[in-house]
Amino acid sequence: MSSGGGSGASAAVKQVPAADRVYRHVKEGVLDRVYEGGTLLTEGELAEAVGVSRTPVREALLRLEVEGLIRLYPKKGALVLPVSAQEIADVVETRQLVETHAARKAVPASPVLIARLEELLETQREQAAAGDLAASAVTDRTFHAEIVRSGGNEILSRLYDRLRDRQLRMGVAVLNAHPDRIAKTLAEHQEILRALKAGDAEAAVRAVDRHVSWVSALARGDDR
Repeated sequence: MSSGGGSGASAAVKQVPAADRVYRHVKEGVLDRVYEGGTLLTEGELAEAVGVSRTPVREALLRLEVEGLIRLYPKKGALVLPVSAQEIADVVETRQLVETHAARKAVPASPVLIARLEELLETQREQAAAGDLAASAVTDRTFHAEIVRSGGNEILSRLYDRLRDRQLRMGVAVLNAHPDRIAKTLAEHQEILRALKAGDAEAAVRAVDRHVSWVSALARGDDR
């Protein structure tokens, strides 16, 4: 009886739709910079890499185009879109609006939020020390998302989550270009946490605003 149940559970795990498997494969490749901006992906290559037919590949690529990660070119393939200075500026502007509001609303911060932010900050320190910039970028985004979620506004939380993939991709790209920046990021996260602990809403807003705006400044400097 038990072995039959186990094989059934195993079969259920394996039954991920083919289009979803392609979608995850390509998305993770783009976000982890395995597929850099400017890379042309073909349906045949992706079908072979994931072990599926071309039909689910097309379905997955259409979803990724809607998300702004690729652009489809009929009979050629899918171009991985580079992170542009305009995209960075747009994301930074949206983040500033959402996150400064969230920082003000987070005060007084609950003990649960403070404990979670302290945990994330320690995790990010360990990732930075190990040189894992991709993991650090994920933790960075989670740190900010926790503050946004603490406000209890589901619409703002969903908006922020929709920016997630662009943020991760931008974060990894910027940290790879400016690896020395990670120490300052950690110090600024500590500053945000300190302001929230102290119950100083205005200090938290200023710290968040400074922290988010540096990305835009770097993008302007890097724009060739």
